[in-house]
Amino acid sequence: MRAALAIGVVVLTSVMLAQPQDAFRPAPKEPPLPEIARAPAFTLTSQDDVQVGLADFRGKVVAVTFIYTLCTDTCPVLTPMMSFVQDRLGPDFGTRIAFVSITVDPERDTPAALKEYAQAFGADLGGWAFLTGAPEAIRGVTRRYGVFAAPAENGDVNHSFLTSIVDRRGILRVQYLGVRFDPEEFRRDLLSLVKER
Repeated sequence: MRAALAIGVVVLTSVMLAQPQDAFRPAPKEPPLPEIARAPAFTLTSQDDVQVGLADFRGKVVAVTFIYTLCTDTCPVLTPMMSFVQDRLGPDFGTRIAFVSITVDPERDTPAALKEYAQAFGADLGGWAFLTGAPEAIRGVTRRYGVFAAPAENGDVNHSFLTSIVDRRGILRVQYLGVRFDPEEFRRDLLSLVKER
């Protein structure tokens, strides 16, 4: 019996030693998102016709994106995708995570137009601000965030799509180019910054 037990221990030890060393280590944690720079400040007018600035969100993780309400191309892809992520964030949305959508068409996107747009896409306005302002203020914000925007001959606004995530300290951490980024990765990045100390 003892011989059988000793053989069993030797066999088990041999099997364990033959395993790759990484098989017994926990999976490594995702590396933290890089710190790009201090996020450009702004103060604009919300869908409720009140002044809202980036500083108002200090202590929250903020996703900043650029849209316009009459867009028929990519904004109707980006906004519902963000609404989908909003719903998947649960109680963190609004309390620890906020979304900010800034218009690139301030001449037409009044606070009332932005509120109607937000409601059409199921935005929870308790955690999602839709902002407009004077054309020169909007041009300044888009430029500082690296977004191109220019009127087209047909009345549309040609603009690049850049969604920026700002951490709780106001540091720009990641930027997604385009509208077809992975919503699950976006959600994970937001939550990773909520958990950062």
